[in-house]
Amino acid sequence: MKVTIDGIAIEVEPGTSILNAARQIGGDIVPPAMCYYSKLKDSGGKCRTCLVKVSKGSEKDPRPMPKLVASCRTPVSDGMEVQNITSPEVIEARRGIVEMLLINHPLDCPICDQAGECDLQNLGFDHGAVKTRYEFDRRTFEKIDIGDKIQLHMTRCILCYRCVFVADQITDHRIHGILNRGDHSEISTYIQHAVDNDFSGNVIDVCPVGALTDKTFRFKNRVWFTKPVDAHRDCDHPTCNGKVTLWYKGDEVMRVTARKDQYGEVEEFICNTCRFDKKKTSDWVIEGPRKISHKSVISSNHYDFIPLPVVKNNPVLIEANKEQFERDTRL
Repeated sequence: MKVTIDGIAIEVEPGTSILNAARQIGGDIVPPAMCYYSKLKDSGGKCRTCLVKVSKGSEKDPRPMPKLVASCRTPVSDGMEVQNITSPEVIEARRGIVEMLLINHPLDCPICDQAGECDLQNLGFDHGAVKTRYEFDRRTFEKIDIGDKIQLHMTRCILCYRCVFVADQITDHRIHGILNRGDHSEISTYIQHAVDNDFSGNVIDVCPVGALTDKTFRFKNRVWFTKPVDAHRDCDHPTCNGKVTLWYKGDEVMRVTARKDQYGEVEEFICNTCRFDKKKTSDWVIEGPRKISHKSVISSNHYDFIPLPVVKNNPVLIEANKEQFERDTRL
């Protein structure tokens, strides 16, 4: 069926959501998503950041939808026309959603381990207001450890439910979940049970903010000072393919994460052995540097070597330039 998003038409399969149709087109017209995760069944519909305007329902019923809809949970219809960045109403609504998400969120980006790869940080940069209108005390929680490798900083949580879906769908049992209601809702283990299954570390990768952090990496470095490298190993776990990204600082592996696609979603979930116990280069087969979007702060100071035009014909300068590049890379 045919759907038009911001004036760009595309043919998609029946049942495709507006968000995934936009992702097939790519570029700036793709709505942001804080809770939807393509690898997790039934995710989406929680954060409302992906709201779009349906200006034409379908060829059979061309009436527009009366309200903005969540693109991650709304399937396309044949002949549907959708507005995202071309609609002032959508942009204004997205600003309101961002302001709502930031009402209780602490302003601790300078010390947060998620800084540099935080979806909320990017969203706030694009749509956030200069200052808040909120005059009341922010909601706060004490930090708790949910296992020996994961720390929960509930004050930063936006209740996207991703970590709950991960525990439900890729582990053999779930201990944590959403407790209480309304403004008192929180992610917790209720009686401080440890989250200790083989794939519990994946809740760190799917968290869009800094609410769930890796205790083995906590406060050790900033991601833009590290160098991401793709690697793999023959993992003994039957459901782990051993394909990861190693984050180096010099010769030291600072952390191990699952590989993520252009939308920040994990390509294949990895086990805790690969994530927490294998932090030596000798444990891995190195594939090469991880390709990072030039728009990401993580790509700062990570350059592919291209000799400058003025030194192309001078072997001495070319060699000196390579040595300097290698020295900077080690640093």
